[in-house]
Amino acid sequence: MAIEPFAPSTRKRASGKRANRVTIAMVAREAGVSVPTVSKVLNGRDAVGPETRRRVQDALNSTGYQRRARSEPRKVGLVDFVITELDTAWACELLRGAEQEAYRLGTRLVLTVTHDRQDNPREWLRALTSRPTDGVVLVGSSTKHVAVTRLRTIEAPFVVIDQFGGYDPDIPTIGATNWAGGFTATEHLIELGHRRIGVITGPHDVRCSLERLDGYRAALRRAGLPVDENLVQQGDFYAGGGRRGTAALLDLADPPTAVFAGSDQQASGVYEEAHARGLRIPDDLSVVGFDDTEVCEWMSPRLTTVRQPLAQMAVLAVRNVLEQAHPPGEQPLRLELSTSLVTRESTTPPRRRT
Repeated sequence: MAIEPFAPSTRKRASGKRANRVTIAMVAREAGVSVPTVSKVLNGRDAVGPETRRRVQDALNSTGYQRRARSEPRKVGLVDFVITELDTAWACELLRGAEQEAYRLGTRLVLTVTHDRQDNPREWLRALTSRPTDGVVLVGSSTKHVAVTRLRTIEAPFVVIDQFGGYDPDIPTIGATNWAGGFTATEHLIELGHRRIGVITGPHDVRCSLERLDGYRAALRRAGLPVDENLVQQGDFYAGGGRRGTAALLDLADPPTAVFAGSDQQASGVYEEAHARGLRIPDDLSVVGFDDTEVCEWMSPRLTTVRQPLAQMAVLAVRNVLEQAHPPGEQPLRLELSTSLVTRESTTPPRRRT
């Protein structure tokens, strides 16, 4: 009896080989949807309507799409680190932590500086997604919504170092306890005997700025002190904003005896304006910053500040994308590292009580 070739096995192998060549883009064309929509369905996210989800599932089945298992990633020895700028002390702290951890884990760090390109963020995102990577660490920026949408489509884990706050719950983030930091800074000044305490915030639409301001207000209320909105000045986290805010505070009929600046750079602007007016720190004006970057040690007097562990945030971000990728359906990483007060010489009891 003649034995016929086992054709089904051959067809199965050919079909499997074909399925391996199917991409998300091909599935998207088949379903008539965008690539991010297919990615959302694959990752089990809810932000897709039932009819659209059905079309995508049908397209996945008809094209024979097979997702590469996350448990067997192809390591390329690269981690992308994306940041808006490098000319600040906090950026250097983040980069230092990321580079040290990448080196420890035997990989290389690829740096992308976006310069907060709101006009065309796809320019740097296209470069980022055009080559293989083992993971992406993205420092939060105003381009976050575009960035996250695109990052969801790449086959690599990513973590956002959440400097500004406001990311969706399904986005893995590492941040700091900003509210507690604002509370601690203000409480320190109250314990020294200050009763009129000014604050210079960051931008009004940035969550970390609002959280630090809420902590400031909570500390005043807990101490039974009034919250005088004349003592609240909006800044920009840079020295110029600190100087302008200080000028407005010192021009008040009853100026503050202490200032909580929302960042160390902003605190340097407080110093500049105080010195320009012939005021001595801390004798005439106590100052507290936020970040605890190297600049604090260079200032005269050395700056009392709230420490947020920037380098450690970057270390954990790199470690997470390389060692702890989160499969679909698993709760994404949401870390808030503790802040703490670092007392130096820029704060002292006020010369007069009000």
